[in-house]
Amino acid sequence: MPVRPGYGTLGSPVELRTNFFPIEIPESRVIYDYEVSIEPKDKAGAERRKRIFQLLESHQDYLPYVGHIAHDSSQRLVSAEELPKNLSVQIQYYEEAEGAPRAEGLQFTVVLKLKGRLNTHMITKGLGGDLADADANPEPLISALNLVLQHHASRAGVRVGRSTYFLGSSKSSPLGPGLETRPGFFISARPRIEQFMVNINTCITAFHLPGNLAARMMELRRSRGSIPSSYLEGLKVITQHHGYPHKYRIFRVTDTNAAQTQFHCAELGCDITVEKFFERKYNIKLTHVTDLPLVDVGHTGKPVYMPVELCEIAPNQPFRGHLGSKETSRMIKLASRSPAQNVDTIVREGLPSLGLQPGTPGSPLGAFDIQVSQQMAIVPGRILPPPQVAYRGKNIDVLNGSWNLRDVKFQAPSDVSSWMVLLVQTGERIQFKGTDDPELDHFLARFAKTCRDCGMNIDAVPERIVTPRLPPSPNDALGMIRDTLRTNVDITQKPSFILVLLPDDDSFIYSGIKRFCDATLGVHTMCMLLYNARIEQRKQVQYFANVALKLNTKLGGINHLLNAKPTAWLTKAKTMLVGIDVTHPGPSSPSGMPSIAAVVANVDDTFVQFPTSLMLQKPDGNKKAKEVIPSPNLTSMMEERLWLYRARNGCLPERIVVYRDGVSEGQYAAVLEHELPQISKAFERFSGETLYKPTLTIAVCGKQHHVRLYPTDKVNMTKNGNTRPGTVVDRRVTYVDYNDFYLQAHAGLQGTVKPTHYVVIYDENRYSADVLQQGTHTTSYLYVRATKAVSLVPPAYYADLACERARCYLHGLFSPRDKSFKGKGRAPAEREADKDRVYEEAVEMWGNGVHEDLKETMFYI
Repeated sequence: MPVRPGYGTLGSPVELRTNFFPIEIPESRVIYDYEVSIEPKDKAGAERRKRIFQLLESHQDYLPYVGHIAHDSSQRLVSAEELPKNLSVQIQYYEEAEGAPRAEGLQFTVVLKLKGRLNTHMITKGLGGDLADADANPEPLISALNLVLQHHASRAGVRVGRSTYFLGSSKSSPLGPGLETRPGFFISARPRIEQFMVNINTCITAFHLPGNLAARMMELRRSRGSIPSSYLEGLKVITQHHGYPHKYRIFRVTDTNAAQTQFHCAELGCDITVEKFFERKYNIKLTHVTDLPLVDVGHTGKPVYMPVELCEIAPNQPFRGHLGSKETSRMIKLASRSPAQNVDTIVREGLPSLGLQPGTPGSPLGAFDIQVSQQMAIVPGRILPPPQVAYRGKNIDVLNGSWNLRDVKFQAPSDVSSWMVLLVQTGERIQFKGTDDPELDHFLARFAKTCRDCGMNIDAVPERIVTPRLPPSPNDALGMIRDTLRTNVDITQKPSFILVLLPDDDSFIYSGIKRFCDATLGVHTMCMLLYNARIEQRKQVQYFANVALKLNTKLGGINHLLNAKPTAWLTKAKTMLVGIDVTHPGPSSPSGMPSIAAVVANVDDTFVQFPTSLMLQKPDGNKKAKEVIPSPNLTSMMEERLWLYRARNGCLPERIVVYRDGVSEGQYAAVLEHELPQISKAFERFSGETLYKPTLTIAVCGKQHHVRLYPTDKVNMTKNGNTRPGTVVDRRVTYVDYNDFYLQAHAGLQGTVKPTHYVVIYDENRYSADVLQQGTHTTSYLYVRATKAVSLVPPAYYADLACERARCYLHGLFSPRDKSFKGKGRAPAEREADKDRVYEEAVEMWGNGVHEDLKETMFYI
């Protein structure tokens, strides 16, 4: 990866506070690294290992070492002092709810074996950017220090993921049926320029409420109309019918109840129903015999059927399913904290609850001679100047990262030869009464006027069609909409676009309309939700103007440009900006679902029109390779983009800048190993007598990070307390040896603003820090759907939007309403066959992808 070419100098200097806390570690100190083995291994699963470590910490043979030890509750332990050689401890296992070991309980042997000695000298010597040993791998030491820093939190709270801890439920808030939210903290330490620091941030997630499983199922049925299996699979439950607490994990929800489900009972010597078994064996007469399904708490090939009324949901379990729109909205609201609140929570609550204050009981920091500063680090930053925005015959100055459309015309307005309006009828009061409704006349006239005010040539009188009142079945309703369109749209004389007026926000209907119009009809669509559009006139004009921005772009127009100077870094030579992203199936999607990759690229020197290439990716089971686009997919998509560029310009680009979205820090090397050669191969396909080899730069755009920046004075603070648009930081909290920077191009409107982390992983163009930072910043003002700078550079943003549109085409599989493909409880061969069947169905649904008439447009915007 390229080293940093220097630091940026453009912009106004600013001093910022950040949620990093400097750490003092001894210049040269040995940390003893131990491998933990637990026997019998086959009985010590991940869940049991956590409990074994809890029991180990209270064992008399281990107590002398507790104060200077940290571990991962699995297989690694680090100590500030050397332990006795091959220390072995016998553990009598019992669950916490049991209170004491049972006579017939399990026994485990825990052995600690010295794996190596780590010296802090490796990091302290390299914080200035010059590692003591270039070939040495600092990761074992860094991860060891993280074990020490996170040890208190891991014992006091619930860990979710690698570095996030939720410390008690005293500040929980109700979220939805059976769910609550809990606040927590992210904590991770990394070497940064000149200083080893720990990054701490606030976070929030959903947890299951403890309680009876049968009662929870009935609550779900009342609120959601069904019992989603994805809500319950993997959930830990506790039963008492054995005479002691027994913990299980739900493998699947069955399709049958206690009266229907039979199994062969060797003990009783007969086939018996679950209902009769519990009555005969435990003298338990079940009450939910026929109205609720059973849960299988066994595994593939060996089911263990459990009546849900005997199951209690264990406490402290994060929810890993898909939240509904209401729950998601509430989560966002609860997570939104002002910058001042965020700082206060991190310093006043985070440091003590994570055990990072001096003298915290049970914290191993003192034993390792580690001290964490109680003050956030101060870092130097700069505020980059915004560009001037150019409309037809008029330049506009940007204020706080935004501007408005008042009294301006689009730079290149599109012509609408004809348009059509589709009224989708469900009986909602917000709807129009029909195609002849006078209110609809006024509504459409105002929309057309707004488009004309922006410079577009559009007829005020569109053709109007209406669906019959939709049936309650989503599939039948979508079929009726398709029939209405098929009957009324003449594919030999297509309208420029169809305006679809929707009464409610139904993702199934929306996705179905987009799939039918994008892939089958080949007609642009603009969807309006009537409860958003039928509002008071002043707000409605703004709403219509935002729709016009999208419409003009879809039809090939140009909304605005930037003045020449801000785009000079792109126009000095023929340049193609490329955005790449991949979207993956969610937790509720069936196994076998493909990922979808999108590649977008500009077609000319205005850097406005970014058509896309889309492609399915078959899952290969390798989670680490999941995000990387496999060969030859990326080569094919890059070829498509280069062909179109050459067709529009008569030449190929001399320089290419790729903004790669969606890859984590650990995947940079994989992108260089797997994707860079594919891009190079696409270049080779255009080589003839002369070699085509444009200079290439690849920058990864990171959004899933926990770095936050806070102003230190009111001069450089927005009204809501955030840093100003254009804030950039490339010192102190950046990598020691890589070329990266944090850029906040946009104005933070809600909560604490998050910058985007840009990491240059390949750079043949040899851009200076100023060119790439200022260039990325100004390009963020070219986003076509808004009159403001955006948080993510537009090519990457467009690739993300293209992925989201592509999900619509497979919506029935990405978010299935039935779980017929889940494959739980079946033999491995059957499950593999199910995966293949799911993938084949996805390929069939995908068909040829986007219609030829739309492929060279920004239909997805």
